[in-house]
Amino acid sequence: MRIIHTADWHLGQHFFEYDRRAEHTRFLTWLKNVLRDRQADVLLIAGDVFDSPNPSADSQKMYYAFMREATSENPGLQIIIIAGNHDSAARLEAPSPLFEEMHIDVRGTVRRTAGGDIDYARLIVPLKKGGYCLAVPYLRQGDYPDAENYSQAVRILYEKLFDLVPDKHLPVIAMGHLHATGSEISENDRSERTVIGGLECVSPDAFGSGITYTALGHLHRAQHISGRENVRYAGAPIPMSFAEKNNSQGVVLIELGDEVKIERIKFEDTVRLITLPRDPKPLHEVLEELGRLPEGEADEHSPYLEIKIRITEPEPSLRHQIEEALKGKAVRLTRIEAVTAGRKDAENSLEHEELQTIHPMDLAMKIFERQYGGEPMPDAMRQLLQQTLREVEGAL
Repeated sequence: MRIIHTADWHLGQHFFEYDRRAEHTRFLTWLKNVLRDRQADVLLIAGDVFDSPNPSADSQKMYYAFMREATSENPGLQIIIIAGNHDSAARLEAPSPLFEEMHIDVRGTVRRTAGGDIDYARLIVPLKKGGYCLAVPYLRQGDYPDAENYSQAVRILYEKLFDLVPDKHLPVIAMGHLHATGSEISENDRSERTVIGGLECVSPDAFGSGITYTALGHLHRAQHISGRENVRYAGAPIPMSFAEKNNSQGVVLIELGDEVKIERIKFEDTVRLITLPRDPKPLHEVLEELGRLPEGEADEHSPYLEIKIRITEPEPSLRHQIEEALKGKAVRLTRIEAVTAGRKDAENSLEHEELQTIHPMDLAMKIFERQYGGEPMPDAMRQLLQQTLREVEGAL
């Protein structure tokens, strides 16, 4: 049995003001080819199919077109999808009556029985070629069993599901959309740090030794967890932020036979994310670097560019100068980050009592010096600010 594991598509994502439809289209076309060329029996999509709980019509069309084409081109293919924290669980499950005829199983919600217990049986999906999938979607408050903490509750849930598997001699695949301990997030990626809402990480021990392979979603960096080759994040197919610019993209192929073989298949056709310069530099040096960028017209294949500039005083024409330098360059500007040499030591902090008595002009000058590394406020700016303060005071 050949299984393809993918996750975190985030269909419909906008990167700053840029629509990423073309990038997602190229990935889905590539994935269809991988399913065909590797003769996959199962496709696992471990959550965050969409970037928003209310995806656009175009995003949904892309998703449904892929499902129809993938299953028609590979008649024996079974697809199992779980909801992620970005997905609307109910929306993802809505087409299930139609999907079932296409051998597509969606688990977006954790349902309860008439007696109020978790419907564990519904989360166990039989594999057509033999075996079972523990298809656990992103767990929200009330979705998991009572326990001392979240991590323990998740462990109990997977243990209960495994206990209910009818034939444990057959392969058992687990799916989840969560943050596992021992995993690495992309550097400075706030979305990956905050998305679990402060809940504890889940120990890989939640996935017992009897589980053949665990397909995880949520973290965008492809990796295996705590030295366990068979517990993996597939990673996002395209970088979602500049924090992910050095991540590799692709899917995981799992071959089940006399032994388990795991292979990473890389997706190379992704748009690059560039940060210039690597470390913030003064504006004139940044403009020189921009001048060395390749000439051409920016299109859907052009890299996304972020610029970091070190400044010591306000520069009103900063963006205009950058945009002029980028005319005729084959890049797409996303943002300009102005980095100041501000100091954060204790001697610069203002006590509450001082704020009550300090003159607004003195406060403004203190803040300016702190923000721009001790540089005094320029005379022209100080005069304009003094004039504004006099006008405000006169109007009171």
